[in-house]
Amino acid sequence: MTPSGYILEQSEERQTLLTSLHNIIISNDHSIEPGVESMMSKEMILYKERGIMKYGLAAVKNYMSLHCMPIYMNPALHAKYAALLPAAKFQKGCINFAGSDEIPLDIVSVLITDCSVISIADMLENRKRK
Repeated sequence: MTPSGYILEQSEERQTLLTSLHNIIISNDHSIEPGVESMMSKEMILYKERGIMKYGLAAVKNYMSLHCMPIYMNPALHAKYAALLPAAKFQKGCINFAGSDEIPLDIVSVLITDCSVISIADMLENRKRK
């Protein structure tokens, strides 16, 4: 399945937001390749950098999620966006939201731009060397 196919399987009210988020990710981070895969027993769009998940976009029953490994690995970045997106529910590397009012696209665009300069693949490779 393609990312657009995944989005088309979602309810109409979610399709616009998921399409916008998908476009923000692929437009602002050229290090990734999107595809649909299973993660945490759910199908979702995974955006991988050199084969390693950097972002994930999922729609589950009661909410949608933006998984973002750069905020998981960078507490300052996590704190910055938790403050800028107070209506969304933050976990370690995941932002959960029910609708567009909880995750303004202009802020998400800056988030992905900030994250685009962080190489998850390089970080993991450097960890293995130590």
